Amino acid sequence: MAEGNGELLDDINQKADDRGDGERTEDYPKLLEYGLDKKVAGKLDEIYKTGKLAHAELDERALDALKEFPVDGALNVLSQFLESNLEHVSNKSAYLCGVMKTYRQKSRASQQGVPATASTIQVKGPDEEKIKKILERTGYTLDVTTGQRKYGGPPPNWEGNVPGNGCEVFCGKIPKDMFEDELIPLFENCGTIWDLRLMMDPMTGTNRGYAFVTFTNREAAVNAVRQLNDFEIRKGKKIGVTISFNNHRLFVGNIPKNRDRDELIEEFSKHAPGLYEVIIYSSPDDKKKNRGFCFLEYDSHKAASLAKRRLGTGRIKVWGCDIIVDWADPQEEPDEQTMSKVKVLYVRNLTQDVTEDKLKEQFEQYGKVERVKKIKDYAFIHFEDRDSAVEAMRGLNGKEVGASNIEVSLAKPPSDKKKKEEILRARERRMMQMMQARPGIVGNLSPTHPSMMSITPVRLPGARMPLRTPMPREYVVGKRKFDGGHQNPADVKRRYQSGLIGNGGSWGSLPLPQQPLGTNGEQWYMDTFSAWS
Repeated sequence: MAEGNGELLDDINQKADDRGDGERTEDYPKLLEYGLDKKVAGKLDEIYKTGKLAHAELDERALDALKEFPVDGALNVLSQFLESNLEHVSNKSAYLCGVMKTYRQKSRASQQGVPATASTIQVKGPDEEKIKKILERTGYTLDVTTGQRKYGGPPPNWEGNVPGNGCEVFCGKIPKDMFEDELIPLFENCGTIWDLRLMMDPMTGTNRGYAFVTFTNREAAVNAVRQLNDFEIRKGKKIGVTISFNNHRLFVGNIPKNRDRDELIEEFSKHAPGLYEVIIYSSPDDKKKNRGFCFLEYDSHKAASLAKRRLGTGRIKVWGCDIIVDWADPQEEPDEQTMSKVKVLYVRNLTQDVTEDKLKEQFEQYGKVERVKKIKDYAFIHFEDRDSAVEAMRGLNGKEVGASNIEVSLAKPPSDKKKKEEILRARERRMMQMMQARPGIVGNLSPTHPSMMSITPVRLPGARMPLRTPMPREYVVGKRKFDGGHQNPADVKRRYQSGLIGNGGSWGSLPLPQQPLGTNGEQWYMDTFSAWS
């Protein structure tokens, strides 16, 4: 009898717990069945009853995260979620996960003694009335997550292609309390906006000081840079606007030279999704071997970023080799006006038996050739006039010269010298940081890796900048190439005062992807490969 009374009492208590403070929704038992704590399930059920969130809008990721959260923390997270403005939140499950992530970061900072200033700052949000009018006028959408506020993308009834490189601008130095209600009218004056992404700091609720604006064409992006760079958006506050290039490509070094493209695609596809192309270059000495590096092309910047994080941990080996992973340098595309003046051709995939004289003989069928410069397995052909160069390109591209089919394209004029030198120095710093972060890597690298070379700078008489000591030809420190290839042209050698290197001057023993065209080295041409440039 006593045992029976005990069971009855437990049953009554269970029903009382299930009821909570009021009547539960039909989804409450599903939360308990999923394994959520009763208090957490009860709080979530209260949110359901407000209409701000439906059970169908939560995915397993969010429910699993709530289940693993401490009860007090989960209750605090749900309270913050309930107080949030969810009007423009399309993925509420992801938003809840973002709130949990921010809560963890704040808790960790508090435990480490970092002042929790975020909770004390009263953040003034955007003018919702202005935003509502903008959305009604344009027909665009606004999607809010904990990390960004995205306006548009694509515009309503859009039928064209997705904007490519050169259509996006980066806007920096934005006041932290500014939102899209002030930014959209500003950028609309420059052209049709595809989307505007304002990066947010979930710890403070303010923006991070920068945004990305994609236009439907390049002309609008150029207008934005011209009109808004150094524009005083508020008194004493000037924003910076520049063209942004969305990088989809990674450089991977120290791969086995005996692997072909198909093997590389199969191997790297295992580690991250979105890989659709692997670019390799054959060794000039042995066309069956690659040059010890490759480029991985992904279908989006997000996929490339994920691959970089996974491959760059140092824990992943490729056929037993420690790989080096970094962003491939974006190539600036010359404008049509600049390219319309080019009369230099770039020729690749040459075999060793093809000499400069043989190339000149082939190309002079189409017009007068001023000079030919062959560098390992590629060359530059300088024509007297552009029409002859274009005709030669059309006539010889894909034709067999020597023992292989050559590829011919117009050579690209070089980018700004100062900018290239900055990229070079940044690459060297990243490479050295990578070496320092992974001290065990040296033992597994090929002898040509920069971490095993001396790079003590020396200065030549009259030189403005130091030259480096001689290195093996298969790798140039700070350059993403292992044997003088053409895939990433820039300053293999720095340019110096005219006279030091020029007429009669020595270019050294390293093969150069660029050579001066004028008598004093004042004009330079890059090699290029149209299939991936």
